Amino acid sequence: MAKRGVTLLLAGVLPVFLACVMGAAWANDAAPAVDNPALEARMVTIASELRCLVCQNQTIADSHAELAVDLRRQVREMLQAGKTDQEITDYMTARYGDFVLYRPPFKATTALLWLGPAAMVVIGLGSLFVVLRRRSRMAADQFEPEEPSAAPDHPKP
Repeated sequence: MAKRGVTLLLAGVLPVFLACVMGAAWANDAAPAVDNPALEARMVTIASELRCLVCQNQTIADSHAELAVDLRRQVREMLQAGKTDQEITDYMTARYGDFVLYRPPFKATTALLWLGPAAMVVIGLGSLFVVLRRRSRMAADQFEPEEPSAAPDHPKP
């Protein structure tokens, strides 16, 4: 029995260990430092306000998807060309719509997006209030009795 436990342990640990060792062997060097740290900081600021169109729950600054990498490169190129942050955001919005913005503006087309969660909470709390109020007005005999269990867990004294 102990031999089987050791075998199972090795079967589970050995592949993980080998994956770590092989992963370290295939690791790439870090990307070279950027030429202009101020420009890179602006790129990260803009990229953290744009949604990854592939991942949808990450910004393009956080995502490793190919499209996010391309969009970061495009933002970097636009910054090097002298575009302002607002011009870049406007360009991305014109190309991909308000969906690309991680925090879309409040307008008629995005009202449900902004007000939907609050409306769901209000509806849920209102429903809970109505159900609890109705239950408090019901007589005790209107509730369904609990089914007796086949075998009691504890003997009665």
